[in-house]
Amino acid sequence: MKTDDRSPVTLAIGGLLSLAAAMGIGRFVYTPILPFMTDGLLLPPEQAGLIAAANFLGYLAGALAGATRSLPGAPRTWFLGGLLVSALTSGAMAASTTLEAFLIIRFVSGVASAFALVFSTTLVLDRLVLAGRGGLSALHFAGVGAGIAFSALLVAGLARAGADWRGLWLGSSVATFVVLAVAAFLVPAQAPQTPAPVPSSPPDGGKSDFLNASLIRLILAYGLFGFGYVITATFVSTIARTTPQLQSSEPYVWLTVGLCAAPSIYLWNRIAARLGARKAFSLACLLESAGVTLTAITLQPALFLAGAALLGMTFMGITALGLMEVRRQSSPAGPSAVRRMLAILTASFGLGQVIGPWFAGELHALTGDFSAASIAAAAALVVAAGLAFF
Repeated sequence: MKTDDRSPVTLAIGGLLSLAAAMGIGRFVYTPILPFMTDGLLLPPEQAGLIAAANFLGYLAGALAGATRSLPGAPRTWFLGGLLVSALTSGAMAASTTLEAFLIIRFVSGVASAFALVFSTTLVLDRLVLAGRGGLSALHFAGVGAGIAFSALLVAGLARAGADWRGLWLGSSVATFVVLAVAAFLVPAQAPQTPAPVPSSPPDGGKSDFLNASLIRLILAYGLFGFGYVITATFVSTIARTTPQLQSSEPYVWLTVGLCAAPSIYLWNRIAARLGARKAFSLACLLESAGVTLTAITLQPALFLAGAALLGMTFMGITALGLMEVRRQSSPAGPSAVRRMLAILTASFGLGQVIGPWFAGELHALTGDFSAASIAAAAALVVAAGLAFF
């Protein structure tokens, strides 16, 4: 098959699978595996938080490195390499027992996930736009939610078969290797030879003082969102397992997050088209705050799953809305301004993600549960909604 014969739908499916492996498995499978690691290793919550923070720090470093233009080699090489390293690091987790090893492995895994995300998205979206099928980007980004749902089913199935935490990591590694092989086939090596449009230079040559108060508020809101979502996204399965009244929901909670996340980009794109990205961002933050609060205060499995559903249906949408809005606001200052703003926004989000799990783990050591940390996360999301709206 010639690379030009790949249909846009096939290409988008390749992107979906790439994000499912890199993000849904490589980055987020830690959440459903964590309760098994806690039981098998007697892992304290503060150490669990540090391991999560190391992964998010690696993701931040990888995202910023991937946003530069100084990396040698083809984007496809970097994205397939990211998937390969992601698979290897998942397997390495099964061979480790020390905190130091876990921190290093999850940091490297975070870098790999970011590279796979950045470069697969670059390849897939550019080619979809050239083919006139930019709307299929929603299918590409659905891979994060699909991967989360798959990781939940994988972990539940392996656990039911008797696998311990090591077996869960090995199963995740094997699954990523399989997806790597399929993605390498579906995402071809060369883009169709259609000339890309040459962007016109802004009147001021891209040297405007574009960092205004509105963008600063959005940057702060994005950082608070990173802090607000990641605590629940990291510990929601652990909360379900360690709370007797919620234990019946544990097999379904991460699956619920993934199933609700898969169509969320499409949903929030439509909402943003009606309300505007800022108002949609604020609405999504408020809904996510409600979901985080539910997971913190309820002892009813149905309400706990409703909170997980609100988390799933909002966190990817907020991520996309923030990127879309900062691109819109900074674009008059030129392409270099857009790249700088995307890097700044990524850094703010990444900092919030790194602080969140560490903060939750330390607060758990003081209070004995994750309720206080979750309420703090919900409050951060409300503040983020206000900053973005006004």
